[in-house]
Amino acid sequence: MALDTGVPSSVQKQAEALEYDISVFELFSIGIGPSSSHTVGPMRASNRFIAELIDTNLLSRITKVHIDLYGSLAATGAGHGTMSAALKGLCGHVPETICLTEADAMIERNSVDGTLPLAGYPSSMYGATAPCGEEGKVYGPVLNYRELDITLRPLTVLPRHTNGIKIAAFEGEKMLLERTYFSIGGGFIVEGDEPATGGASLEHPPYPFGSGAELLDMANETGMSIAQLKMKNECSLRSEAEVRQGILHIYKVMKECIGSSLSRVGYLPGPLKVRCRAGAWHRDLMTEDPNKSPEYAIDWVNLIALAVNEENAFGGRVVTAPTNGASGIIPAVLHYAMNYTPGIRHCGRGKREDAVIDFFLAAAAIGVLYKKRASISGAEVGCQGEVGSASSMAAAGLAQVLGGTNEQIENAAEIAMEHNLGLTCDPVGGLVQIPCIERNAMAASNAVTAARMALRGDGAHRVSLDQVIETMRQTGMDMSHRYKETSMGGLAVNVVEC
Repeated sequence: MALDTGVPSSVQKQAEALEYDISVFELFSIGIGPSSSHTVGPMRASNRFIAELIDTNLLSRITKVHIDLYGSLAATGAGHGTMSAALKGLCGHVPETICLTEADAMIERNSVDGTLPLAGYPSSMYGATAPCGEEGKVYGPVLNYRELDITLRPLTVLPRHTNGIKIAAFEGEKMLLERTYFSIGGGFIVEGDEPATGGASLEHPPYPFGSGAELLDMANETGMSIAQLKMKNECSLRSEAEVRQGILHIYKVMKECIGSSLSRVGYLPGPLKVRCRAGAWHRDLMTEDPNKSPEYAIDWVNLIALAVNEENAFGGRVVTAPTNGASGIIPAVLHYAMNYTPGIRHCGRGKREDAVIDFFLAAAAIGVLYKKRASISGAEVGCQGEVGSASSMAAAGLAQVLGGTNEQIENAAEIAMEHNLGLTCDPVGGLVQIPCIERNAMAASNAVTAARMALRGDGAHRVSLDQVIETMRQTGMDMSHRYKETSMGGLAVNVVEC
């Protein structure tokens, strides 16, 4: 039976008309920190601009490039590395494959002599290896351009989205190309009036859904779980083996991110002097809890969330889940599922891999709803759109692998978001550190609680997931811009930076 969504029919029809699906590999994409919207998105935008210059044979004519950053990108860009990310994109780097050492060396040279090699540089230049290095790669001119030449317009918000970036290329004083992009959260970018279906790589899925009610109806009518239905949609583009392999690779990168973080010591980058805690916590827990005792479960959840977000704060390689700012929640809850639930912990490797895959698929199905019906951008709807959606996705994933019914999975997702409504995005100093890192741990614990509460019920509940998503969207629209990733309100103005 379909749930009454409580959503205005015009909104519901609009959502139902979006007959596409967003791939799990778009919601969970490999990139770098500290922000998917403010680092990954601008890098992708400037790289897309360079690709267009190459495709139109304009690259060799360029003598000048100018970048304007608007709204939240300008207001908190310094703390998020937005300017250097945009320059790295102009130099041919993309978040998925960027070599951080090479890219940082390029930025260091740029700060010294102003050299900016569009689309990269031949290996013979500067005695370095080319960023991409493919045979036959197109290289552009080397300009004299620095981060300081980027114009910041924090008080100007373009009509479409607060995360706007405009890039223009010139030959002398003649403009050859100008494009406006919007970083709409999770690393997704759209250009100009392009439909906000970024990541709609599944254009003709067998089971398109625009609401939680539709998702439940289709899954129940076909006798599939939510994870199984999402797999069917993924297989409209890739084979099941490719989907499985891709998800397991994402899981591997998440674990590598945790391992990298645990080796770090000292302080996180920036003026706040936030001490790295994950490594010390890990050593303590390994001593206190060598056998994965249930009494330490939440301590491990907290640790994993902290570790991932500390690595993100360092600008390391992370997985959007669905954003960088919320990237610690899914790994933390998945760690709980794999180590503190007997049904998964003690099963064989194949079954454990099945659990990982089902967790990601169910979480992605819920993430699609937030992306379609509301937003996952802190700059658009506050942190409820990032941490809140991630907590909701994680709760659904956990309920799925613990054997929940489709209704219980939907209920878990709803409970988790219901108790993140109104959450503001107010990073101190524009850095993804305070309160972002600890907030991931709190949201991960919330997801575990939500899943366990849902599994104690029969799936029937008064508030539907569609209703809570619509409430989140409305709350975000009503929220003052000061609390939407501008660092103009909340903790950002009440905590002294140094």
